[in-house]
Amino acid sequence: MPTRIVVRAPNWIGDQILAYPFFHYLRQGYPAAHITVVCMPWVASVQFRHLVDDVCVWPQPRSSSLWAKACALEAQAKLLRAQGPWELGLCLPNSFSSAWLLARARVQWRRGYIADGRSWLLHDQLSPETWTTQHRAEAYVYLLPEHIRPHQAVQGFWKPMCGRLQPATPDLRQQFDAGRAWPVDIPIAPPMSDYWVLAPGSMAPSRRWPIERFAALARHIAHTTGLAGLVVGGRAEAPVAHQLCQDPGLALVDFTARGAVAAYWQIFRQARFTVSNDSGLAHVAALCGSPVYIVWGAGDPHKTQPLGPGPVRILHHPVDCWPCEKNVCHQPQKRTIACLRGIQPEAVWREIEPS
Repeated sequence: MPTRIVVRAPNWIGDQILAYPFFHYLRQGYPAAHITVVCMPWVASVQFRHLVDDVCVWPQPRSSSLWAKACALEAQAKLLRAQGPWELGLCLPNSFSSAWLLARARVQWRRGYIADGRSWLLHDQLSPETWTTQHRAEAYVYLLPEHIRPHQAVQGFWKPMCGRLQPATPDLRQQFDAGRAWPVDIPIAPPMSDYWVLAPGSMAPSRRWPIERFAALARHIAHTTGLAGLVVGGRAEAPVAHQLCQDPGLALVDFTARGAVAAYWQIFRQARFTVSNDSGLAHVAALCGSPVYIVWGAGDPHKTQPLGPGPVRILHHPVDCWPCEKNVCHQPQKRTIACLRGIQPEAVWREIEPS
């Protein structure tokens, strides 16, 4: 049984959140092991620190050149090698660099999916079929050694909620303890009055609902319920938030760029509901217990739909090219993001209204 384990964490916020069951079962299977996770800086705040012993943040290359990236990779491998020896290494990303890192760190046994020409760097070479056909959370759990892998489907990890914030059973797994998992950030304090949350950002243009649709929905919510809305996100979403919050009829308040992702957990937990694109914040909101309504674009919900104690509702408009799973829509201009443009604000509100 390994006593020292290193995990190369996912590169993106949504994937990191979907890896929660993986980390839960890893710690459950090896309660006495020393577990170190290696991650990119932008996902450092959402590492599950109650389930691992150390978080090693990947140093950023000095430039975007291949040589600078190779030097940063070697520096990280050297650091890990000095902290070793490592008996087991688990690669959650499918990149060549993640397997190379563990090999250069001299991890004794390395496990990951066959991808990106890296099979020769792995001892346990898992078929990519699981990755391409299963939900991402299930694919991550399948990376665990067989003797600690759960028998039940990961989609049942979180049981349905009774009401908005209370779990159906006293089982502690049904509530995500953000205070223990993410202790490195001072939480952003939510307003005293009732509110809803709007997360209009996404890294991929093919997953961003047009801003005028969000504005129309916010106007209807303000007019119908009187609720204020908090616009959340990072620096990239700040211009969108500024534009939306200029219109007093939308009753929106700019909460973007106020801290790391993990700092928003109380905002999500106490919200009446969250409306989001298919983005990392949709996953964070569901994990923190918010009911989440996702305007779904190019992604495949069977593979990447958020899982969490917060109920999730997907709103989508399938077209003949959906789901393409591409970050940029390559359809002619008249059909660009037709899957998103086919979703109307009225349809989103009809899903929210009963809550």
